[in-house]
Amino acid sequence: MGFLDKIMGRGKQSQPKLNAAEAFTAIALMAIAADGQANEAEMQALKTALSQIQLFMSYSNDAKKKMIDRLLNMVDKNGVDVMLKAAISSIPDEVKETSFTVATEIVVADGKITTEEEKFLNDLYPALNISEEIAVKIRNDILNKK
Repeated sequence: MGFLDKIMGRGKQSQPKLNAAEAFTAIALMAIAADGQANEAEMQALKTALSQIQLFMSYSNDAKKKMIDRLLNMVDKNGVDVMLKAAISSIPDEVKETSFTVATEIVVADGKITTEEEKFLNDLYPALNISEEIAVKIRNDILNKK
């Protein structure tokens, strides 16, 4: 926890409760924020993912937007580390690989992978209990499409 987090009281709150869709989306939002910059290509990759994944088929565009806004407010209140931990502990096993795939697609959407984004992905796959072999295959498949 950083100095500002201690002063602001962040990091001391209990872990937020997230449903499966919120957990999935929170991980995607953390992928967007990994390099400290959200760009249009990354946001478009998120929108595309949320429109194609079964988990979100019952969500209207307005409901997705409200969920994203609510998650961003939770990040502001709780901090990135707390939210990522909440998302990882809340995401169902059956969508963990899909979540990692979407995070990877978001990271490469702008055509480059920064050091921070690479670190994020390298920390994410073991946190989601995805083997290195599967994580490398997912990354290679995505990079070969580019």
